[in-house]
Amino acid sequence: MSSVSEQLHATIAAYNDAWNAHDVQRISTMHAPDMVFENHTAGERAEGDEALTHIAHIFESWPDIKFETRRLYVREDLVVQEWTATATHVKPLSRGEIVAEPSGKRITWNGMDVIPFEQGKVKRKDVYSDSVSILRQVGLL
Repeated sequence: MSSVSEQLHATIAAYNDAWNAHDVQRISTMHAPDMVFENHTAGERAEGDEALTHIAHIFESWPDIKFETRRLYVREDLVVQEWTATATHVKPLSRGEIVAEPSGKRITWNGMDVIPFEQGKVKRKDVYSDSVSILRQVGLL
């Protein structure tokens, strides 16, 4: 493994740890200033400081959310990771006009991130997740 690849492995490990710690401040230190967070499945997009506000909202909506990496692919300035998220449904969940009131259920879903880096910082985080599984588990489908 090259030193560039080793460095990117260490960076993504620290980034994932910050996500699992819900540490928005630490996450912010790893983002490029114009970073874009886009959850393509949920139709959500935020840029720069708005991305951090959006991420903080995710942690508010899912106070115990954790991510476990299933597969990790690292190339020069690019990480693709498949993950499994686990969280308890304790806040209302909305997708468009559909709202699921808190069920208290512990739910699990799979997803994937495509994360390009620029000068060692996260330039984008493109999220693709199994929203249908979430909707089924909270009783909306």
